Amino acid sequence: MSICLITGSAGLIGSESAKFFAEKGFDVVGIDNDMRRYFFGDDASTFWMKNNLKHTVKGYEHHAIDIRNVEDLEKIFAAKGKDISLIIHTAAQPSHDWAAKEPFTDFGINAVGTLNLLELTRRYCPDAVFIFTSTNKVYGDLPNSLPLMEKTSRWEIDDKHPFHEGIDESMSIDQSKHSLFGASKAAADILVQEYGRYFDIKTVCFRGGCLTGPNHSGAMLHGFLAYLMKCCVTGKTYTIFGYQGKQVRDNIHSFDLVNAFYQFYKEPRRGEVYNIGGGRTNNCSILEALELCHDIVRQPVKTIYNEQARSGDHIWYISSLKKFQSHYPHWEQTRSLRNVLGEIFHNNEDRWENEKDY
Repeated sequence: MSICLITGSAGLIGSESAKFFAEKGFDVVGIDNDMRRYFFGDDASTFWMKNNLKHTVKGYEHHAIDIRNVEDLEKIFAAKGKDISLIIHTAAQPSHDWAAKEPFTDFGINAVGTLNLLELTRRYCPDAVFIFTSTNKVYGDLPNSLPLMEKTSRWEIDDKHPFHEGIDESMSIDQSKHSLFGASKAAADILVQEYGRYFDIKTVCFRGGCLTGPNHSGAMLHGFLAYLMKCCVTGKTYTIFGYQGKQVRDNIHSFDLVNAFYQFYKEPRRGEVYNIGGGRTNNCSILEALELCHDIVRQPVKTIYNEQARSGDHIWYISSLKKFQSHYPHWEQTRSLRNVLGEIFHNNEDRWENEKDY
């Protein structure tokens, strides 16, 4: 059996990957030490998903180790060796704001942890496909220099602009403010590309927009739609940071992203980079997302407004999917934005019951 090794296996994309590739016949080995709980508190813990994987994914093997610990990682790679045919690296410190509190932790996980995994791949399973969940934050705040127009419920770009259908991979990652999180992910992104080009390993960076789905342990500092829906259901107050709540994000369901991973696995390339997200099909502003939540749950979301935008935050970001779709024309998105929010609501309503703020 081929082994699919997944870091961050109890997180949103990791857990979706575990279930998806187990159904494809892979033996799944997961690595996750619930650092999300350390970052964002008990409410964001992925412990519940780890238990879910153990009960629902046949033969799932879990290792609660830290990817910064190369000795512990090496024991897994040495034991599995060339049986590892796919590495999906999703483990990360994912927040702008949190990174500024502990820069060494952020860089250690995002950059050094990625280097550890790449080097162990080169030593023990160099024929494996290495998939990295990068981020659109590698572009820093350069998207904010685009000629944006303020509309009633969102910021938007002229339909004649080259990026109207989405920002493509030609955008520079230089001369912009990234946040320390963006900088550590950019370092990892370049490393993944370099191991592809220099060592001829089948690597890819998926530079994601907002990744979402019902398995997300949403928190205030990370997990936009999941956290917003959680606030709607539980009655907690959602804080809007800057731009009048008109900032725009594209959102892709975790299943559709993992299916993109699978398309790449079947026909891999080396040192490749793709922007990936909801694109023009699935995007919304915060104000528009609030309306969608209200329509689905039939109750309003309590909000407060903080005029101070998050440092390095994007005002408008929609991913161009053109490059990926030109390489993998059979891939398509299967979930609309309303479908995504509906799934988040119906799959988590019971779990959130005891967190309601009466």
